[in-house]
Amino acid sequence: MSIPSHLSNSDIDRIIEMAWEDRTPFDAIKHQFNISEAQVIKLMRNQLKNSSWKRWRARVSGRNTKHLAKRNFIIGNHKCSRQRSISNNKISKR
Repeated sequence: MSIPSHLSNSDIDRIIEMAWEDRTPFDAIKHQFNISEAQVIKLMRNQLKNSSWKRWRARVSGRNTKHLAKRNFIIGNHKCSRQRSISNNKISKR
């Protein structure tokens, strides 16, 4: 299983960012970029330093928030319920 060649550098950067986020499930990444959880894991392994890879892998292993089947999440709604509303595509800061 390889990383799809259609991904740009900015797509790869965004996937890595989404993978690090606790509340973004792998299914949201699949919905947006059409890559599986296994491909995300492989991408992270190839793109991160070894120490960062180990830290990320330990962090997401078994985490309920990374799997839709283990939590209540609607595809397409990538906003946390506690996040302020978004205006002009800029997230309001606290």
